[in-house]
Amino acid sequence: MAKKGMQVQFVARENGPERLVTEAEVHFDDGPLAGTKLVGFSLWKSPDGEIYVTFPSRAFGAGSERRYFDYLRSVEGTADAIKSVKAWILGEYRKVEAAA
Repeated sequence: MAKKGMQVQFVARENGPERLVTEAEVHFDDGPLAGTKLVGFSLWKSPDGEIYVTFPSRAFGAGSERRYFDYLRSVEGTADAIKSVKAWILGEYRKVEAAA
């Protein structure tokens, strides 16, 4: 399902980490963000072969504890919107792979 006003583009990265499948960018086609893109999305392959999406984030923590603050967050504070975006990116990737 294409999201209105935006599209995802996949960017192959040579010599990337072993389980990196591809990087992704969300390009905005209209509205105040038209002509811009959000970078930092990545698709990874788990040791079991499952592909999953990660978002741009910043690591923080004190001592040995490390946590991540995702830059893309739900306005409502629920996980549904984030799951929807991850599913959209993964679905678009599968379309590209099927067409190749």
